[in-house]
Amino acid sequence: MADDLDRWRRQSPYSDPGRYAGLLLDVADDVESLCAASRNTIVHYRAEFPDLPPERQGEIDSRWLERILALDQDRHPEPLTVPREPTSRVAGCCRDHSLLLVGALRARGVPARNVVGFAGYFAPPFHHDHVVVEYWDGEWWVRTDPELTQPGFAFDVRDMPRGEGAPFETAAEVWLGHRAGRLDAATYGVEPSLPELCGPEFVGEYVVFQLAHRYGDELLLWDMWAGPLDPEVVDELATLLVRADAGDAAAEAELAERYASEAALRPGPTVTRTSPYGYPPVSESLVRPSPG
Repeated sequence: MADDLDRWRRQSPYSDPGRYAGLLLDVADDVESLCAASRNTIVHYRAEFPDLPPERQGEIDSRWLERILALDQDRHPEPLTVPREPTSRVAGCCRDHSLLLVGALRARGVPARNVVGFAGYFAPPFHHDHVVVEYWDGEWWVRTDPELTQPGFAFDVRDMPRGEGAPFETAAEVWLGHRAGRLDAATYGVEPSLPELCGPEFVGEYVVFQLAHRYGDELLLWDMWAGPLDPEVVDELATLLVRADAGDAAAEAELAERYASEAALRPGPTVTRTSPYGYPPVSESLVRPSPG
């Protein structure tokens, strides 16, 4: 188990804060404080800042935590706990909130990872695509949503319920529920008004996102790299993910081996980055740029 946990204790290229590690370490060590720092640094581009000016819309494509922190420090050369005016925070989304928390926990030697799935607590009965965090508390993986504060939620936002039908469901759980006819995949996606970004195909793509984020490729949610997979392959991956989440070490090992060996599952040196704003897709390198 110790060797397995080391995988999530190490920074990925995406979560590595680089020259800003001290900023993260200056925040109090408790998860509540780290989540508050994430909310103080990042503003959700759709939910909190829908009128983001065009000249700032590229902020949401900041795939590296070091880049997110650089943008913040250009505006706020001060600790992450000093309040920022909301519209001056770095524009991002759930993936970025989670990446900051994961980076902060890994900087403290705490195993942590992103979890990709769907949240049913923003505008039920629809389930929005979402990213949360799991960290190892010494005995088990604790799931938390860094965007949330406790008031208004009937579940513990710092120790979230798990499993199909929970407030947050992993992409793998949703896929298996869909395949078994237990849920309507059309109610899972980006927005009800965007049916092309909802439904079985979208959920299947997110199973691959869940796999990538689990093993350190914490990609933007609008990156494209994997072609369509046979539904039976998605069945296999989703089953392994659910088993691994339940503590099955053999399933975890098989997942890790498949992700490392099957090129169709993981990104290559470039991805096609699409845009929530409708800008033309671009091919983008996944080589982390030098600081500067």
